[in-house]
Amino acid sequence: MKQKKVVQQFKYSLVAGLVIMGLGACQSAHDQERDHELSDAVAAKQAQAERQQQNVMRKERKEMRAAHEAEMIVVTGSRVSRADANLAPQKVMMPAPRNPASYSDVNREQYQEIEPSDVHSTLEQPVSTFSIDVDTGSYSNVRRMLNDGYLPPSDAVRLEEFVNYFNYDYPNPDSEEMPFSVSTEAMKAPWNDSAHLVQIGIKGYEEKPVDLPPSNLVFLVDVSGSMQSDDKLGLVKKALKMLAKGSRAEDKISLVVYAGASGVVLEPTAANNRVKIEQALDSLTAGGSTNGGAGIELAYKMAEQAFIKGGINRVILATDGDFNVGTVSRDHLIDMVERKRKTGISFSALGFGTGNYNEHLMEQLADKGNGNYGYIDNLLEAKKLLVDQRAGTLMTIAKDVKIQVEFNPAVVAEYRLLGYQNRMLEREDFNNDKVDAGEIGAGHTVTALYEIVLQDSDGKRMEPLRYSDNHPQDGKAMAKNLEEAAMISLRYKLPDQDKSTLYRDYLTAAQVNAAKGGDNIRFAASVASFAELLRGGKFLSDWSWDDAKRLAQQSKGDDANGYRGELIQLVGMAQVLDEQSATGSR
Repeated sequence: MKQKKVVQQFKYSLVAGLVIMGLGACQSAHDQERDHELSDAVAAKQAQAERQQQNVMRKERKEMRAAHEAEMIVVTGSRVSRADANLAPQKVMMPAPRNPASYSDVNREQYQEIEPSDVHSTLEQPVSTFSIDVDTGSYSNVRRMLNDGYLPPSDAVRLEEFVNYFNYDYPNPDSEEMPFSVSTEAMKAPWNDSAHLVQIGIKGYEEKPVDLPPSNLVFLVDVSGSMQSDDKLGLVKKALKMLAKGSRAEDKISLVVYAGASGVVLEPTAANNRVKIEQALDSLTAGGSTNGGAGIELAYKMAEQAFIKGGINRVILATDGDFNVGTVSRDHLIDMVERKRKTGISFSALGFGTGNYNEHLMEQLADKGNGNYGYIDNLLEAKKLLVDQRAGTLMTIAKDVKIQVEFNPAVVAEYRLLGYQNRMLEREDFNNDKVDAGEIGAGHTVTALYEIVLQDSDGKRMEPLRYSDNHPQDGKAMAKNLEEAAMISLRYKLPDQDKSTLYRDYLTAAQVNAAKGGDNIRFAASVASFAELLRGGKFLSDWSWDDAKRLAQQSKGDDANGYRGELIQLVGMAQVLDEQSATGSR
């Protein structure tokens, strides 16, 4: 019995041992399986990371390749192909759109630094020389900022573009042989009782729209990722459709786009084929980096292909100016535009959008390309530039226009030119026909304002020189005519000429002293003071926002389109923002 009990215990122990061994084996297999699973997960993550890295590298190589290929694109007949004639023409594909939110995080807008206007002693420097300017982009760009609820940086405010945004009631020239009229007016400076304001007004000859020569227009549209928003590419499409609708059967329109690469979307097409033109514009989407240099080169090639002898040949760039790949050197781009203008193809720039707007480059390209620069912040501005002022925007009636004013030191003690700081020329440049200057479009008005202080005034800002031989009383002996306050000279070339013509007029002392100023000069003064206030008001003494607004209201005159009324509203908006800023700083 005892032996039987021992045998049973042995069996139980054996079974228990076998069970334990089985359980251990199962646990080991489970552990091994779990280890394999962990190892597989780590390997999968590593493989995924490697694939992502490879994708990034492929994307970078693709962008570098696209940038390189953009430099090689040429126009061949009706297609776009690589420079290598052995390669078949390939369709240009735009990169995938990028998230527009990534462009609004940082404000990278660029403006040229503008120094305050200088006060000059007439005895030391009696001659003032500058190039005219009919650009208006600064005003509409600043309007955008004020409407968005913030004051502009001072360098964004160019006084002459504020003043020239508005038309003035200057006399019309008699014929295109004398392409513009010149008139002068004077008044007491509103912000300084001891000074006078002198206005030089120019009105360009304007033909009827049906009399405009045929036009060859190349729309050069930036479709890079930074343009992906309604106020950029969306507004570009609407604006260019407006311009196309005003064209005729004899006019030609082409469409070139650029991002990482450039391509022709629309061959030169009769402008009355609006369905085809609008379909081409509607097809545009944004995405990729910005190779503006390659786009400009291709646009000029299209303009050369459809060149109209004796017609209007112009490239019109529409962009936010954010060139970030390819030819990005400002000097290189300007040099390209300068060289091409000699072929009879002008260059205009239309700015759009916010955040990374490169206004400095846009303005310089248009100036050097014998074109004009405008900023379009809404459809009304597009209508103003491209419909209402179509002739002035497209047709140049006088080029290389320079103004030189010589003040009589016997009458004028000091003077200051309001604005035009980046248009100043050397005295000897006036008679040099090789020096580039500004252009006047059909029907354009151009206004220049001088603040002057007469010799008998107590308002001089500069102390007389103690050791100078040229005392004011000696200036009378030097003056040919004591009745003259200044001699105003203009040089200009007709569009098809390389030799300039001289125009000369005189401003009398009696005109300066007697004139009370009409609506033209009074409204121009209100606009100028608004710009000066936005820049800090260095020369305005205690002149205020309310003063600028009141003067604009009193001199508004005929305001059929409401532009002058809008200015008054903008002055009020700037005043509120300025007061909020002052309160916040305290």
